Amino acid sequence: MELPLQITWRGMAPSEAVEADLRGKAEKLKQSFDDIVSLRVIVEAPHAHRHKGRLYRLHLDIRVPGKEIAVTRDPGDYHAHEDFYVATRDAFDAARRQLKEYGRVRRGNATRRMRQG
Repeated sequence: MELPLQITWRGMAPSEAVEADLRGKAEKLKQSFDDIVSLRVIVEAPHAHRHKGRLYRLHLDIRVPGKEIAVTRDPGDYHAHEDFYVATRDAFDAARRQLKEYGRVRRGNATRRMRQG
């Protein structure tokens, strides 16, 4: 089943290359964590500062059974996020870590229920 993916663009025009990258990362996430119900990605590119380039900000809302996981990667002064692909990688890596934790907690709860029953 294909993952329902919604992409919102703020402060930048939609890009086919960027969208393809996001869809690829979303599908890879779905392959690792089959319980994902939906994924919403907000891509923000606030206007460039005088002494530094655009710093990309990504926000991911991931719905899984019984929970919504939110991941925000706000670059602050982290200049690596001037590269959209680095910002995307960091956001999806953070999502993967949170989904692993969700899976670990969920398995732990299922194990406890089986022991009690």
